[in-house]
Amino acid sequence: MVAPRILTRQPDPAARRRLEQAGIHPLLARLWAARGVAAPQETAPDWQAMLAPSLLTHAGRAAALLADAIAARKRLLIVADYDCDGATACAVGLRGLRAMGAVVDFLVPNRFETGYGLSPAVVDLACAHPGGKPDILITVDNGIASIDGVAAARDAGMQVLITDHHLPGDVLPEALAIVNPNQPGCGFPSKHLAGVGVIFYLLLALRAELRQRGAFGGDSGPRLDALTDLVALGTVADVVRLDANNRLLVAQGLKRIRAGRMQPGLRALFAVSGRQAREASTFDLGFALGPRINAAGRLADMSLGIRCLVTDDEDEALKLARELDAMNRERREIEAGMRDQALASLDALPAASAASLCVFDASWHQGVVGLVASRLKDRFWCPTLAFAPAGDGELRGSGRSVPDVHLRDALDLVSKRYPSLIRKFGGHAMAAGLTLHEADFAAFAPAFDAAVRELTGRSRFEPALETDGSLEADYANAEVATLLDQQVWGSGFPAPVFVDAFIVRNQRVVGEKHLKLALERGGQRFDAIWFGHADALPPAVDLAYRLALNNWNGMVSVQLVIEHGQDTAR
Repeated sequence: MVAPRILTRQPDPAARRRLEQAGIHPLLARLWAARGVAAPQETAPDWQAMLAPSLLTHAGRAAALLADAIAARKRLLIVADYDCDGATACAVGLRGLRAMGAVVDFLVPNRFETGYGLSPAVVDLACAHPGGKPDILITVDNGIASIDGVAAARDAGMQVLITDHHLPGDVLPEALAIVNPNQPGCGFPSKHLAGVGVIFYLLLALRAELRQRGAFGGDSGPRLDALTDLVALGTVADVVRLDANNRLLVAQGLKRIRAGRMQPGLRALFAVSGRQAREASTFDLGFALGPRINAAGRLADMSLGIRCLVTDDEDEALKLARELDAMNRERREIEAGMRDQALASLDALPAASAASLCVFDASWHQGVVGLVASRLKDRFWCPTLAFAPAGDGELRGSGRSVPDVHLRDALDLVSKRYPSLIRKFGGHAMAAGLTLHEADFAAFAPAFDAAVRELTGRSRFEPALETDGSLEADYANAEVATLLDQQVWGSGFPAPVFVDAFIVRNQRVVGEKHLKLALERGGQRFDAIWFGHADALPPAVDLAYRLALNNWNGMVSVQLVIEHGQDTAR
């Protein structure tokens, strides 16, 4: 593991003063100001602060088309993606449209058979759907790149309405309407809506359209805020940037979950993962619930995850959640085996100065290669691609990158230098996917490494751990830990990490791989734990840590969760 440089976030002094003057806790004011919050209203989790659906290009037009379709009793079919964002977006679309009188069903592509998005093969499946051939296809969390699929749907007598959040290519599909904050010309202030956020916004616009047409009296109609638990889950699980608008949506969802007002599927997922819904945090959504939904798409069929999220039967929800939990355990075992194989193969190689990693094994599972790439990237801190067989002599690869390397740009450079090497690719800065001929893997690895070097001018990359500096002694308590735990943290708005010098009073290994510590700082004693670290610490050490709550025998105390440490004498 590459040791990170320790950086300290610096809060804007004026913003910090404004936040404190508005009555915000001084520590929160410091933390928020260091994350770019400039005014108190940016932290308001109230619906009044949400960006208006009317700002989203084509939202009104798409809402009118859907209102017409509902009135004409047309068949609608949601075409989902096979990750947690796609599953929650599908569930939100199904629940919301049905509540407004639509005849709607869903179809989710199989990762291993039809690939990603609305392809011509998926259009064929839609035509033969058990619920009958649809009149309109609605994509969620996909579609912006489905030029051939939209054309195939049109040729088959179906219209397409696209809702997506991914970056578009040079040409847009010829759909009835495209609702995507990242499409050219869209002035929606938040470019970071997840797929589930986009369909939620479209439902808000549709309800407003139906109210205007007199379908609902006054401000009546379905309570769409009842879907925010799903919106929060998909938003956090897709690791989109938690800007002010996304934080508001997630905060509303967490509020419902903590109050016990959630879909049966979410309640069941909390139960099987051993998490407490009344204390729900973004960590639970991203690391407990999200992976269990994702496991269905990685190993089998995401329709299992979607069915868990749309059922209103508590018993069925629990049964499906248990199946998802078993799949997630299987996914972890497969991933661990693949990771160990990859590390063994790397250890057997002579030391090299590669700027990247490309790994492949004929026995690997293509649904898990992205997770393996992520683990290896974290360990070696360089852009990493992992490949598995995809049949017919093809390899399917998934990559993860470091902040210094735009992964899609590196793949694009390879495709320009060697036009026949990559069969297809797509993605963004930090994650991407691609397909190769198996015989081309040996040539691809050095070509990719050369592209990384050319784009960055570097052959090594150094990780950095951003921290919030020292924690004021008065705030190192359970009350403040509770306050921090109740906030919305995540991508682009990271949870606080503090750095301080401690005296190690006691240390022991628990569970064979975790270090349990008794620490002292300025006369204060702390319990601490360093997960996945079993090496003894020196008597005096600088530690980067998070504040956490420890519930034991009915007693609640503060615990430090260690992220990094180094000898104070260094």
